[in-house]
Amino acid sequence: MLGRQLSKSEKVRLSRARGRLLSWFEVHGRILPWRGEAASTYHKICVEVLLQRTRAETVAGIYHPFFERFPSWAAIAATPRSDLERYLKPVGLWQRRAISLQGLAAYAAARNGIFPSAASEHAKIPGVGQYVSNAILLFQHGQRKPLLDVNMARFLERYERPRVLADIRYDPWLQDAAAWLARSSSPKELNWAVLDHAALVCKPRKPYCEKCPLRSSCNWARGRPMDL
Repeated sequence: MLGRQLSKSEKVRLSRARGRLLSWFEVHGRILPWRGEAASTYHKICVEVLLQRTRAETVAGIYHPFFERFPSWAAIAATPRSDLERYLKPVGLWQRRAISLQGLAAYAAARNGIFPSAASEHAKIPGVGQYVSNAILLFQHGQRKPLLDVNMARFLERYERPRVLADIRYDPWLQDAAAWLARSSSPKELNWAVLDHAALVCKPRKPYCEKCPLRSSCNWARGRPMDL
């Protein structure tokens, strides 16, 4: 059951955080090419593979030339691996990304770009782990799924409390906290709001707590001097 690892007070606090994050996002959210109306489900899912362990600005820099060269899943599936890797080099981890993208592309190209709507079916698809599975469910099927990476994890752990397990994929509290946070009427925007807030305000080393709309309710910020 969703939220089983969360206390009642944590659910209330995370529910309130949703609204504040979305309000902040309306004013401060980044303008990125895959968030525009011209971006298809194909673009959005591909981008999530590119964004893992890479800054959004770096991915934005290759967005247009990449998708001009690879306008569809079929184009990626039919491309020699070395050619795909060449286009991916600017974002790093190009060999790993090429393998993941071609695994996704081979599956999608044979099925008119449609992925299963059940996460349990995604384990059968090459290149699909928990993060990409959630991206598929979010962007293609409209499900309220979190894009839980180190940035969302950092926000949740600062706002509430640290996780227990090192791997964010398996920590039950963190998984439930992320899933509860994503229970928004605008799940895509909520995910983008959290990721932008983590990139621009709740930064890893020098967070701007004084600019954070959640400072008064953030457990980590309340115990941290303003000038640090």
